[in-house]
Amino acid sequence: MQSNNLTSGSKMSNISTNGFSTEDDSRSSHDQVCCLIDNGDKCQRQAGNASYSKRIQNQARKLKLTRDEVSPHIYICDYHKTQIQNIRTKRKRKDSEDDQGFNDGAEEIVEIDFFQMPVNTLRRYKRHYKLPTRPGLSKAQLADAVASHFRTIPVMEKETLQLFFYTTKTKRSENKESS
Repeated sequence: MQSNNLTSGSKMSNISTNGFSTEDDSRSSHDQVCCLIDNGDKCQRQAGNASYSKRIQNQARKLKLTRDEVSPHIYICDYHKTQIQNIRTKRKRKDSEDDQGFNDGAEEIVEIDFFQMPVNTLRRYKRHYKLPTRPGLSKAQLADAVASHFRTIPVMEKETLQLFFYTTKTKRSENKESS
């Protein structure tokens, strides 16, 4: 096996080391630029450790971001990573500026970001509801499965609120009687 001798001020030779044949092939992400095209212009920011994947494609499309097909990697910059995360976690509120005071009677839809939950919590949810999934799912796949199941659970809001008020009222009266 050949080895590289490094002396102070010398560069690595072109001998194969760790699977890389030349110094150019072993570049770290510090030399790479973002693989996204933003509104038709190639992003020139330094690529971070986040990668472009199928999971974020829809959010990227909403931001008019596309992957540069000639880019040799799929790493995106921290700026675009933050933009994509923000669009994924945003919730529409009744009193938001987007509504401009108009309320057409539609209920508020609350989005829960299951990607932020710990894997153990997602696994417990899956086990409790006996969700049919294949073994060895990644966190993203597990979060998608849990989110899609969670959206299907019917909630009877009126009955739930009545039970909540009844329970808190009776607990409060029991506490007063015992003291």
